[in-house]
Amino acid sequence: MRILIVEDDNVLADVLLRSMREEGYVVDWLSNGEDADNVLLQETHDLVILDLGLPRMDGFQVLHHLRQRKSKIPVLILTARGVLEDRIRGLDLGADDYLAKPFDLAELIARVRALLRRAYSTDNSELCLGLLCFDKKGQRVKVAGKSLEISAREMSVLEILLRRPGSVVSKEQILEGMCDWNSDVSDNAIEVYIHRLRKKLAKSGIIIRTVRGLGYLLDRAN
Repeated sequence: MRILIVEDDNVLADVLLRSMREEGYVVDWLSNGEDADNVLLQETHDLVILDLGLPRMDGFQVLHHLRQRKSKIPVLILTARGVLEDRIRGLDLGADDYLAKPFDLAELIARVRALLRRAYSTDNSELCLGLLCFDKKGQRVKVAGKSLEISAREMSVLEILLRRPGSVVSKEQILEGMCDWNSDVSDNAIEVYIHRLRKKLAKSGIIIRTVRGLGYLLDRAN
């Protein structure tokens, strides 16, 4: 899961970045609304943590533009503006949740989990295809109930493929889903992770097909 934090307080942003990454999320950070508006127009994120008092374009405008584009990405407003009118305006513009500063970090993380579950999960705990299951909460992969030894990078690739079983996923989509802007992962690295996953899934009844020129597809072997 990839999260965009839009917050102009560098100290708070650093705390949020470290906390979200410790939870296993891929996280990007921007400090002004104009850049956030442009990025949300061009790139894919799974959730936005959005401050309201931003330079160059405030959070209300960013949210308004996002919903005008018919985007359904969950938005958690995080701001020092705690007055009722601001809360109502943010929710009316399409925010999914609202948390006023100062806040408890554990509560923020819990709200992020809840928003992601509601937005993307038909099953709140697992992604499964045949005998293969990814336990999102426990960050474990199992085949027929037995744990599969797998690296964090391999798990990220597998999760992205499991979210779109039977559909082609490009290398660019995999890179975007598993890496923030500061990460350095190449196309060749993706091929290595796919190669390792194929070996580890050899007896699972699940295969990763290569669709030449397009990307990869997770499917049942038969």
